[in-house]
Amino acid sequence: MRSIITGTTLAILATTALAFTAQAQELTGTLKKIKEVGAISVGHRDSSIPFSYLDDQQKPVGYAMDICAAIVDAVRVHLKLPALNVKFTPVTSATRIPLIANGTVDLECGSTTNNLDRQKQVAFANTHYLTASAFVSKKSAKLLKIDDLKGKTVVSTSGTTNIKQLNDVNTARGLGINVLAAKDHAEAFLMVETDRAAAFVMDDVLLASLVANAKAPADYQMSAEAFSKPEPYGIMLRKDDPDFKKLVDKATADFYTSPAGAATYAKWFQQPIPPKGLNLNVPMSPGLKGAFTKPTDSADPDAYGS
Repeated sequence: MRSIITGTTLAILATTALAFTAQAQELTGTLKKIKEVGAISVGHRDSSIPFSYLDDQQKPVGYAMDICAAIVDAVRVHLKLPALNVKFTPVTSATRIPLIANGTVDLECGSTTNNLDRQKQVAFANTHYLTASAFVSKKSAKLLKIDDLKGKTVVSTSGTTNIKQLNDVNTARGLGINVLAAKDHAEAFLMVETDRAAAFVMDDVLLASLVANAKAPADYQMSAEAFSKPEPYGIMLRKDDPDFKKLVDKATADFYTSPAGAATYAKWFQQPIPPKGLNLNVPMSPGLKGAFTKPTDSADPDAYGS
């Protein structure tokens, strides 16, 4: 049968085509890239328990990974890509910022501190955790305060805010600490475990997870003094990408203010987690409860209360 195309039909088709063209042209930055390749690259850590780490099947799992899954779902809906492919890319403390900045990774899902210095290079989603920089050592060494580290060999992870804080305090107090840089958290803790370092400076929750997962957890103790005020963790994304940032911020705000936010926190911090069933038993802090009620991407520790 011969089709009949009227002038009105042509006008409707033309308008629809223009609308689709306009929609395609509106996409910018990361969203445009994801739409074009049909995939999103998610950066993950190997040993940042419980935020982002590999389980016994070598699959990236964790608290931050669950949050990123919610972001990916929001991207999938926004771009109308039900078959959106998720590419998992391992990152380290040293490589995470460069890989975000150069476009290799679209979301870095781990335990990255949001601060003003890093905001010059990357952007951050709404805060998903608050931590403070402390150190872990063997109980037999009797190290509790920062000054107890005087003249000792102390390790921290390369590319972190913690190693900078350690160096700053070492210089300011003239402690003569021999500062070593490890490639990742697992290597740093192993150096304390094998007595190659007296202490390991890192975010308190990461230290707690490493101790809980150690061969002899009772042999270790956390410091009684911190190197910093509480610091916010955030999912990293590229700087100067307002459309993607807006989508990520909405996705995380919706997640944190919904029942899923508290439930996901409890899943990873107050219940047994894979692969060994360890339980960190870390309740949500008042500061983080406030940040979940009113989501914010602020890098200012004072924005989260005491």
